Amino acid sequence: MTAESAPHDDKSGLAATALAAMGVVFGDIGTSPLYTMKEVFGGHHPLAVNVDSVLGILSLVFWALTITVSLKYVLVITRADNKGEGGIMALTALALRTANASPRVLWAMSALGIFGAALFYGDAVITPAMSVLAAIEGLEVVAPSLEPYVLPVTVAILIVLFVFQRHGTAAVGALFGPLMLLWFATLGALGLWNVMQHPSVLLAINPWYALRFVFEHRGLAFLALGSVVLAITGGEALYADMGHFGRRSIKWAWFACVFPLLYLNYLGQGALILADPAAVDNPFFLMVPSDLLRIPLVVLATVATVIASQAVISGAFSLTSQAMQLGYCPRIRVKFTSEREKGQIYVPNINWLLLAAVIVVVLGFRSSSNLASAYGIAVTLTMMIDTILAFVVVRALWQWSWPRAALFLVFFVVVDFAFFSANVIKILDGGWFPLALGLSVFILLSTWKLGRRLLYEKLAHDTIPLDAFIASLATGGPHRVDGTGVFLTANPDGVPRALLHNLYHNKVLHRRVVLLHVDVDDVPRVADSERVRVEELPAGFHRLFVRYGFKDEADLPRAMDLCAAHGLAFEMMETSFFLGRETIVTMPIAKRSRMAHWRQVLYTWMFRNADPATAFFKIPPNRVVELGAQVELS
Repeated sequence: MTAESAPHDDKSGLAATALAAMGVVFGDIGTSPLYTMKEVFGGHHPLAVNVDSVLGILSLVFWALTITVSLKYVLVITRADNKGEGGIMALTALALRTANASPRVLWAMSALGIFGAALFYGDAVITPAMSVLAAIEGLEVVAPSLEPYVLPVTVAILIVLFVFQRHGTAAVGALFGPLMLLWFATLGALGLWNVMQHPSVLLAINPWYALRFVFEHRGLAFLALGSVVLAITGGEALYADMGHFGRRSIKWAWFACVFPLLYLNYLGQGALILADPAAVDNPFFLMVPSDLLRIPLVVLATVATVIASQAVISGAFSLTSQAMQLGYCPRIRVKFTSEREKGQIYVPNINWLLLAAVIVVVLGFRSSSNLASAYGIAVTLTMMIDTILAFVVVRALWQWSWPRAALFLVFFVVVDFAFFSANVIKILDGGWFPLALGLSVFILLSTWKLGRRLLYEKLAHDTIPLDAFIASLATGGPHRVDGTGVFLTANPDGVPRALLHNLYHNKVLHRRVVLLHVDVDDVPRVADSERVRVEELPAGFHRLFVRYGFKDEADLPRAMDLCAAHGLAFEMMETSFFLGRETIVTMPIAKRSRMAHWRQVLYTWMFRNADPATAFFKIPPNRVVELGAQVELS
C-alpha cells in the first residue's frame, strides 16, 4: 500500500493525520520565521532596507517555498515512495533498482545516497541549536537586561530535551500537533496584523519582483540567497516523514494550512521592516503589537522549537537504525520506547553524541545569527542529491521521456545549485562544521560497508561447500547429540566457521542443525507471512531464511516461532545458538590490501566496539555459545 492509498480516506481521518503531521513534519520549516528575515536584513551580509529589497526578498522566499517545497517535494518527490516510506534511504533504494545499470553507476548512486544521509546528522546538530537559541533570544527583545541568560537557558532546555529522549515521545506526542497548529495560527495572525498596516507587501507574490531584484543587484542577491535558503530548511522532512502520515495528509496540511500561514508571517515581517527599519534587529518578536504579549510568544516559540528539534532527533535515531539494518553501521543498542509504535526508538549512543555536539555548537557560535552562517549548506547539498536520485527514479522507474526527465533535472538542479553556491561562501564562517560532520559520518558508514564486504568475501573464500559436507556425513560422522544447534551464517551455501570450530573442539553435532541466514531487503517492513522460509536438507540439516525490512525490529526468537507453520518447531530450552566471533587482524602497511591501512584500523575499532549479535537479534544469552577466530582482511 502506497502513501497515496493509505487508509485515511475519510475527512475526519485525513484531518487527524494532517494535524499529527504538523507536530512532526513541519516543525523545522515552521520555525524558520524566527531567524530568516532577521538574517537577511541584519545578519553578516545585511541588505539595505528599502521597498525594492524587501519586496524582492519576500518574492524570493515565496518562490523558493513554491518551487522547492511545494513543487519539488510535495507534488513530485513524495510520489517516490518505497512501500509508503520516504526519505533519502528510500529514494536511494528506488534508484538502485535501475535495470541494466553498470556496477560503477550503482556504486555512485549508493555513495550519493549515503553521503546525503550522513549530512542529515549535521542538520540534527544545527537545527536544535539554531531554533532553540533563536527562540530564547526573544528574551532580549522583552528586556535587554536578560541577554546574559540567553545561552544558559538555551543549554538547559537542550539538556532537558536530550535527557527526556530515553522516555520516548509516545506520552506527549499527541500534544505536538495541536501545539504546532497553535504556533502556525499565531504566525498567521501576527503576519495578518502587520500586513494590514502595510498591504503593499502582497505584491511580492509577483515573480517580477524577485527577478528584478536578482538582475539589478546580482552580487547582493547572490549573498541574500544564502539567507533566503533558511526559509526552506526542513523542506526535505516532508518526504522523510511521509511513511508516518501518508502523502495526502502532508499535502493537505501544507497547502491548506502551513504554507499560507507561514508565508503570511514573512509578509508581516516585511511590512514591519518597511514601517520601522530598526525592527531588523529581531523582526519576528517585534511583530507583536504589545510588550505584554512578547513573553507568551517567547514561551510558545520555545515550545515550537523543542518540537522541531524532537522531530530531527527522532529522525537521527531512525536513520541510524536503518543504516544498521542495511549494513552501513555497526550494531549499537536500540531501545524501543513504545509498545504500539514501531517508529518510537531511542539510540543512547547517538543521543549523547548529539547532545555533546549541540552544546559545543551553541557555546561556540553563541548566537542564532552566527549559527546562520553554518546553517543551510548541508541542507542544500542534500536537496541537490535528492534531485539527482529522483531524476534516476523518474527516468528509469516511472519511464518519463528523456526530454521530460531532463527538464526536471535541469530545472531543479539549477535552483538547488543556486542555493548551494550561495551557501559556499559560508564555509569559512562556520559552514565547514556540518560538512565536516557529514563527511566524518560518511567515512564511518562507507568504511563499515567496505569492511563487511571484504570480511564476508574472506569468510566465503575459506568456507567448505555445505552439500559436500552433508554428503561426507553419510560415510560416518561425529557423534550426534540431542537438541537443536542454530548457526548464524552470512553464507547459507557454506559451512559456518562456528560449526567447524564446534566439531573441532567438542567432537559432536546436534541431531538437528539449522543454518540461519538473515536478509535485510530494501523495503521498510516485511509482513510476518513473508518473514521466514525453511528448506529441509539431508542428515537432519535445515536452512532457515529470515527476512526483515530496514525499519523492522530484528527479533530472531519471534521469527523462529513462525517456523512451526513450516514444519520446523523450536523448543528454546533445547536449542543452542552458535555464533562466530571474529577478531579482525590489521594487515601490515607494506602488504597490499583493497582497504587502506587507516581504514583497516578504523574498521577494526568499529568492529570491536559493536554490540554483540545476541543483543541485536534478541537471542537469549543463556542459550548462546560463541566461538572465535582471527581474520585478516585482504
